[in-house]
Amino acid sequence: MKLSLLAATLACVSFAAVADESDVRKAAEAKLGKVEKLVKAPMPGLWEVTVDSQIFYVDDKASYLIFGNLLDMKTGRNITAERQFNSLPLELALKQVRGNGKNVMVTFEDPNCGYCKKLAKDVLTLKDVTVYTFLLPVLGDDSYEKSKAIWCAPDKAKAWVDWMTAGKAPPAASAKCDVAGLNKSAQLGGKLRINGTPAIFFAGGERVGGYIPAEEITKRFAAGG
Repeated sequence: MKLSLLAATLACVSFAAVADESDVRKAAEAKLGKVEKLVKAPMPGLWEVTVDSQIFYVDDKASYLIFGNLLDMKTGRNITAERQFNSLPLELALKQVRGNGKNVMVTFEDPNCGYCKKLAKDVLTLKDVTVYTFLLPVLGDDSYEKSKAIWCAPDKAKAWVDWMTAGKAPPAASAKCDVAGLNKSAQLGGKLRINGTPAIFFAGGERVGGYIPAEEITKRFAAGG
């Protein structure tokens, strides 16, 4: 594994000396805001802290904070990225399953994004895949209205595929449609610092900013992505 993988940004923040979980949480919240999740990290002496969908690490006494990736030197696994992937609120995503669905990927996409449409067509050629798509309308008001129509459709995933691959638009959303989930999906993209679409996440922790073709996606699945 290349040492360049260790070039994550590290930031040290001084906390008051504390000892147990409740004190670690209190100290972290004093500096970072509301803690969504606090668990022991795989590395002894560290706690994994999730704040605003971002993962940080603090020591047992909460004297220091680390912002960056925790890597398993034996396997090369990016533990932080894997945990980030596994903590995504998939209930907000549109779900497609092809074949046995054993290979999993997550995408953030805009309905007006040309490369997203290209990716959507490639997804139709993939075998044994589960794709979770978070709607991320970042290209303007029309993107939001299209996302809203897709979100409010009886079959969200079908409406998405029909639009992205065949240009078949769903009916306009009813005024009674609850779009809270759509708005949370869009907010999640901001929290994860996604600045463009498509953005692709693989179960092994890899994050790809931009379009990649079906054959590249298949290679990542074969490599355990």
